Formats: sequence, C-alpha cells, structure tokens
Amino acid sequence: MYVPRTLEGFFAASAEHFPVLLLTGARQVGKTTLLKHLSGEKRAFVTLDDPLVLELARNDPALFFQRYTPPLLIDEIQYAPELLPHIKMAVDHDRRPGAFWLTGSQHFHLMRNLSESLAGRVGIVQMLGLSRLESAGRAADSRPFVPWPELVLERAAAEAPIPLNELYRLIWRGSFPAVALHEAVDRDLFHSSYVQTYLQRDVRDLAKVGDEMAFLRFLRGAAARTGQLLNLAELGRDAGVSTGTARSWLSILQASGIVYLLEPYFTNVTKRLVKTPKLYFLDTGLCAYLTEWSSPETLEAGAMSGAVLETWTIGELLKGWWHSGKRAPFHFYRDKDQKEIDLLIIQDGTAYPIEIKKTASPGTRDIRHFGVLDRLSLPVGPGALICLVRQALPLTDSVYAVPVSAI
Repeated sequence: MYVPRTLEGFFAASAEHFPVLLLTGARQVGKTTLLKHLSGEKRAFVTLDDPLVLELARNDPALFFQRYTPPLLIDEIQYAPELLPHIKMAVDHDRRPGAFWLTGSQHFHLMRNLSESLAGRVGIVQMLGLSRLESAGRAADSRPFVPWPELVLERAAAEAPIPLNELYRLIWRGSFPAVALHEAVDRDLFHSSYVQTYLQRDVRDLAKVGDEMAFLRFLRGAAARTGQLLNLAELGRDAGVSTGTARSWLSILQASGIVYLLEPYFTNVTKRLVKTPKLYFLDTGLCAYLTEWSSPETLEAGAMSGAVLETWTIGELLKGWWHSGKRAPFHFYRDKDQKEIDLLIIQDGTAYPIEIKKTASPGTRDIRHFGVLDRLSLPVGPGALICLVRQALPLTDSVYAVPVSAI
C-alpha cells in the first residue's frame, strides 16, 4: 500500500519547470516508490539495478535511448554516468519540462557528472525517510517548523502526546519505510542487510574504499557520536585510519544521506564561536542498530538516550523543511565558554533559538544560554524548548516548552 509523502506536491510542481529532475537520498527511503506513484502509466520506468539494462546503458547509450524514450524514469542513475551526455543532448533538442526523472542513492559520485553534463537543466531534490506524520498517513500536515507562539500552540493542540515508550519505539525502529510501516519486518535483519548492501555496492564499488572492516568501525564510531561535535582525529583513531581518510569517509556518509553535519552559526564579528560542526545520523534506527541497542527500552534507559532523542528531533525538523522543498536554515551556537544552543533557525535575518532536552519538567535553567544571542548582530525571535511535556507551556514571555509531538 502506497503511503503519501509530503514531498509529492513540491516534486510535481518542479516537474513543470525542469526538463530533468533528480531525486536523491539514502537507499530505501522510498525514492522509486514515490516517483512511480507520481508517474502512473504515463512514464516508462527502467532501473539500472538490472544487470542487462546496466550493460546496455554503459556500452551503448545511444541504443539505450532508442529503446527507452521520454517521458522516462531512470532508477539509480549513478551506475551509468555514460547516459548523462545523451540526456543533455535530448534536453537541448527538446526542453519540454519533466522529460527525465532520475533517482540516485550516491550523489557523492554523481554530482560531478551532473554539474558537467546537465548544468542549468536539472533540478535536484533531496529526500529523507518517513517523518512521523508521513508514517501516520498525514503527509499533508507536515510543514516547516519555526517556534512562533501561534504555530506552537496550534500544533500542540492538534497533536496527541506521544508516550515515552512509543517515542523510543519510533526512534529505535527508524524511518526507513520497510521497517517503519511493517511491524512484522525484523528490524535487526533489515539493518544488517542494509549495512552490507551499503558497504558492498555504494562504498566499495563507487567510493573505492579498500578496507571494509575499517570503514564499518568508522561507521559505528560515527553512530556512537551522533549529536556531538565532530572530531575527525578521534573518529579516525578509533577506525585505525588517518585523519585525511576519516575526512574522505565522512564526506561519503554525508553525501550518501547517512549523516548530516549541522554547521555552527558564525560571523566575523563574533570571534569566540566554535567553528566545528555537529554530527547527526539521519536515521535513528540505523544509528541504534550500529550502536547495538537491543530494544527500545534499553535505548531509552541507556547512555545515548538524550543524544538519540536530539538526533530524532533534528531529523524530524529537517524533514519538515526538505520535504516541503525548502532549504533548512539550520545552525547551532557554541562558544569557547561552553555555552551552547542546540539549534538556531535563521529566517529572514532573525534567529530563532531551540533547545532539545529529554525532560518532562522543563525550567528556565534549560534555556539559560539563550541570552548569549544578544551579543550577535541580528534580531532574536521567539524560542522553544522541545521536550517531553504533554502540552505547550510558556517558560518566559518569548519561549515555550514544546511537546515533541508538535514538531
């Protein structure tokens, strides 16, 4: 059964303007399912996962496009970059919108070819796993979150509180549709197979990583540090590789949709801010699997409980923005006095501070660092403390405690 996605409206609207659209994201987030649903019977579909089709695409692209004509959906385009110059020629001959839809799971390999072949002709859309509202069949209700009081109160009133055990079940299973929507699917087996596929097809074949076991150690090390400041030297040391290799491997994780780097807010005026980004896994189920939490209950009671809640929250906020076709203007604040704010949403020149805490009894101490924003040279808007309260509560005149269900 098809589950509607928030991204549908934006993608369909973009198809009216671009001759080529690329939908990129990690494996198994539902890219092909979405585009096949939007295509209906009007668009031919071909997947480069098929070895015979892939051989034709690589060895005789001209014949490939005689056999498969637009409007066309090509799945996993990164396996045959030889097709891109021919798509360019076809588009230059006939620039009608929506002629080619493409999916790609490894845009770290693909983007150079796209920029060389299809500059100005391709729209690139990024997709993550299911949001909580999409999993509940309410994709239309998902939208970008900004902590304006009226929006916070509206959302909090419309959403039932999420019990703690249910919240950590969602976090533990993750947002890949195969496990998020089907309780009968063995979560460990799915993620084990996913890691093997990712390592063997995406990393070894396309990124030319020679030592798979070292890369797996690196992947586990990154998962254990979700929600923390990035320390490449420490990650490399744990995996037994150089800092340069760790940097290269991190770029693979980032560009293939496994991790997200949240950049610090920095201005030349403010010299005391830390410039190191924070690392977040984009799927908490994969993160929990790699760090070997055997159940939602052990995850909730364990040492990573707060970090993984923060990771899930950042992921939900990203989905609200990205799946609405908007760039997420996200940063964090941290200075050398160790004063930190988990998230700053910078919109229209105004900073909206957000803190994320695993607490059901919030207080003003939890937002004590919001005051440091006064030293920045930009206006500061209303803020939020996203936590485990059951209803939205005012902490100050401009900051609400917001239940996780309201994001």
